[in-house]
Parts: sequence; structure tokens; C-alpha cells
Amino acid sequence: MGVTIKDIAKETGFSVATVSRVLSNKVGFFSQDTAAVVNAAATKLGYKKNMAATELVTQKSSVIAVIVNSTKTNFSDPIIEGIQQKAAESDKRVIILYAGDHDATSQRRALSTALERPIAGVLLLSVDLFEENLQLLKTAQVPFRFISISFKDSALNYVASDDQQIGYLATKYLIKMGHRCIGLAGIDIESSAHTGKMRLAGYKRALAENNIPLQKNWIQTGNYSYEAGLLAMQNYSNQKCISAVITGSDLVGIGLLNQAAKLHLSIPDDLSLITIDGTYLCRIVQPQLTSVTQDFYHMGYLGAEYLISDQQQNAFTDVKISERESVKKLTL
Repeated sequence: MGVTIKDIAKETGFSVATVSRVLSNKVGFFSQDTAAVVNAAATKLGYKKNMAATELVTQKSSVIAVIVNSTKTNFSDPIIEGIQQKAAESDKRVIILYAGDHDATSQRRALSTALERPIAGVLLLSVDLFEENLQLLKTAQVPFRFISISFKDSALNYVASDDQQIGYLATKYLIKMGHRCIGLAGIDIESSAHTGKMRLAGYKRALAENNIPLQKNWIQTGNYSYEAGLLAMQNYSNQKCISAVITGSDLVGIGLLNQAAKLHLSIPDDLSLITIDGTYLCRIVQPQLTSVTQDFYHMGYLGAEYLISDQQQNAFTDVKISERESVKKLTL
């Protein structure tokens, strides 16, 4: 059994009430000499404060629950790093729970695990909640915010990239490089989240501004996964006019890259690729992948900051084009 306040009281000769006040740092109720004796005894005996018990009594918590989509993506790590940095600066702690791959039961289990104890709030990383799970979260009366995912409903607070800008920048860049038959691969346009729909809208806007008629088979939908990239490249191989593809994630891009090699297609000589995300994966493949790079660390940091300070507004973080080796400039 762990060391208790009663053990420290017995060791020091002070009352349980005095020891409790010292360990709770309730200044004004004891002298510095008393505090020194109590703290020395606590260290000697190996006392560890039971934060869970304290939070259950006070109904106040320093814990932020981070719920992560289990889809095989590669951008959650820098988001979590940003969250942990802001949490540390604010004397908060972080627990991480996984919500499955768009699975209602797994989502509910993760939410229930978080909500069964006092928490300071919930951050949801690219988690598109089913309606019944969203209602569960809303009725819990705890602050929550989505990260790396946006919604038409502005009341669902989020910090994300501007996905319409992402689609627009990627398409405009390829057009500037001389491409006019441009695919868009691996995006989900059926989800209630705005991500895929907004990237598609930005893509269409850039094509329209440059008088490029969109062909239906240029768009290959998917779930942002490596497998979605493999399938998209297989479909594009039957379309000789495609000269460049925007991929919905770095993993989609690598899927296209590897499938292109199996089809004896060279990147970028036969097909140019620009990915969306810009994580380290773009730099560890050959050729290195040009990307629209998102600031995931800042996204996580800002999301935690807004949650902790109870700011209600939504925010977009910056994106930029990172030029590498997977886009070829065409001569007109």
C-alpha cells in the first residue's frame, strides 16, 4: 500500500490537517519551517500524491484527453508534440486514447473512457464523430475541440488547415509548372467533415480560373491511405492524358509512387506528384515528394491553447509549397 498523509503526520508529529495543507500548498496556514519538515518527510517516505482521488473530490482536473483516429496516417505525432508542449507550459497532463478507424463503437469506448473521470477537456485529432457520439460529447459539458479537421457547422470548434486553400495551391502550382491534365487522388468526399470537400472545391476553382475543363475520371476518391494511392495509380494508368496528380496525403502519394514503379512509370518524367501533408515521409522516398506542407505542430499547440483558455473561435494554420523532386516542369 502506498504512503499516505497519515504516515507523514506520524513521521513528523504534525496533524493530518497540517500535512494536508502543506502538500496542497495552501499558503498562509503553516510556517516555512513546517513546510520544510513535511516535504522532507514526504520525500523520505516516497509519498506520491493521488491525483485521480484529488480530482474526484474537487471535480477539477489538469488532464486533457486526446482522442486519435487510428487510420494509418503519419501526421498525429507532430500534433501530439504541440499539444504536449502547451500542456506542459500550462501545468496540464495528457492522456491519449484511440478511436478506431471511423468505427462508432471504438469512438464511443474512447469517449466513455475519457469522460468517466474529471478532465479539463477533449481534443479530437482528425476524428469525424458519428452523430450519436457527438451528442454524447456535447451532453458531457466538458470543453472539446477538433484538430486537423473542419466542419460546415462553425459551432464545432476546430484548429485545422484551410483545405480549400490547400486544394487551390496544389492545383495552381501544377498549372504554373505547365500541367493541364491534373488528377486528385485519395480524398474522402463523403464524410461529414469538410476536409475532402474543401480540397475538391479548391482544386475545381483553380482549374476553372485557368479554363481547364474537369474530367470526371481525374478524381479518384479514397480514405487518405497508402492503399488508396495504389488503387488510384492503377486507375490512372489507363488514362494516358494525366500528367500530374495531387494526392490527398503523403501516404497516398507513396502508394502512387510505388505502384507507378510496378507499372514501369517514372516519377516525375512520366507523371508528376504533389502530396498534401508534407511530413518526413516526403523526404525518405526517392524521388523526394513535393508537397503542400501543413504546420501540424502549431496546429496541436494552438488547439491545446484554445482549449485551455476556453477560446471559442476557429482557426486555420499556415500551409506552404515545399518543392522537392517529384514535379517536372513541362515546356509548352
